Amino acid sequence: MVTGGAGFIGTNLVGELESRGHEVISLDLYHTERDNYTRCDVANYRQLERVFQKWEFDYVYHLAAEYGRWNGEDYYENLWQTNVIGTKHMIRLQEKLKFRMIFFSSAEVYGDYAGVMSENVMIKNPISDTYQMNDYAITKWAGELMCMNSATMFSTETVRVRPVNCYGPHEHYSPYKGFIPIFIYHALFNKPYTVYKGHRRIIDYVEDSARTFANIVDNFIPGEVYNVGGRKEWEKDIKEYSDLVLEAVGRDDFLVTYKEAEPFTTKVKTMDFSKAIKDLKHDPKVSPEDGIRKTVEWMRWYYRI
Repeated sequence: MVTGGAGFIGTNLVGELESRGHEVISLDLYHTERDNYTRCDVANYRQLERVFQKWEFDYVYHLAAEYGRWNGEDYYENLWQTNVIGTKHMIRLQEKLKFRMIFFSSAEVYGDYAGVMSENVMIKNPISDTYQMNDYAITKWAGELMCMNSATMFSTETVRVRPVNCYGPHEHYSPYKGFIPIFIYHALFNKPYTVYKGHRRIIDYVEDSARTFANIVDNFIPGEVYNVGGRKEWEKDIKEYSDLVLEAVGRDDFLVTYKEAEPFTTKVKTMDFSKAIKDLKHDPKVSPEDGIRKTVEWMRWYYRI
């Protein structure tokens, strides 16, 4: 099962799993005619329980979540109900039914940590060094703590993943999305947008991410946690990503207002992906240049431009 299976990452992950011959049921809040899909709100225990009464699952990919820092500020009730209560519902069912779970956390859990963000940072450093700067990050770390607590108390088996700036096809625009779809949407529609200087990030094309996530069932190590993102050499200043978007869309930067570093946002996220490379055969293929071009093509198609 893939919760959040009609969302951006979920849609791509379901396709990857099915291409490998897995039988996949996806669930989400959307009304849709997709095959092997059921509508369910993970924050509603009765709805979730009904799904498990109908099907028996070996693995559950738990992606369903309210996404984004400012979304979490503006709609914090939805954020906490879905990301925390919904995850607790899933864990309670896992304790009862003993399926293996892959829990989707976020690299946001590292907060304002200044060093290399390897997976053990969250265990070996005081909370003051990994100050989570928004409710979204806090809910994701709470989810991880609940998974670890359940493993200790009830011997549940869970792998946690921390995606890093995943982008690509099937990600629709909203003002709460990541900077890549926001930049592309605004450039396509000739709308102004802001680029904050001094921030560096690594992005990861969704097909590369989905391939790695699908690999987890082939080497499932209970209790492990993995950063999943692009190649180290692809780390760029956000202005460089904006320039790639403008080039792919065919605009100059008259649309862009450049400002100093965004407040309450980590300036540089330097990630360590060595564990995912070793255990999950993580091997990103699509460069930011190619990935952004592919994403622009998809958004042109989706918005009929």
